[in-house]
Amino acid sequence: METREPAVTPPPSTPFLCRRPVRLSLYAFLVLVLLLMLGWRFLPGLLDPTFQKHIQSKQVIVGMSREQVLQAWGSPYQTNITHTKDGIRREEWIYEDWKDAANVKHRYLYFEEGVLVGGWYY
Repeated sequence: METREPAVTPPPSTPFLCRRPVRLSLYAFLVLVLLLMLGWRFLPGLLDPTFQKHIQSKQVIVGMSREQVLQAWGSPYQTNITHTKDGIRREEWIYEDWKDAANVKHRYLYFEEGVLVGGWYY
């Protein structure tokens, strides 16, 4: 009489993305991307701490002072000044770019306590 060994079922294989080394690699990649996104904002200031290259090329970036923006772009068409309830001085500078009599583009810059914090082009 022949004896049969019981059929051995292989252990269930885990999906590729659920394996520990793959998960750790993905988490490390996502952390790296997050750090790069956070550091990207400060990178131009680290590469050009006095903003002289940006001023010469007529560019403004976050972190510039009012005087540096004036050197790069000149004086604005209009300035709006407000204060928050905490006493922080906020300024909105509006520049107008006239393409012709019918087309006007606007650039907006926002300052808090004399430092550029953002802007947009419309």
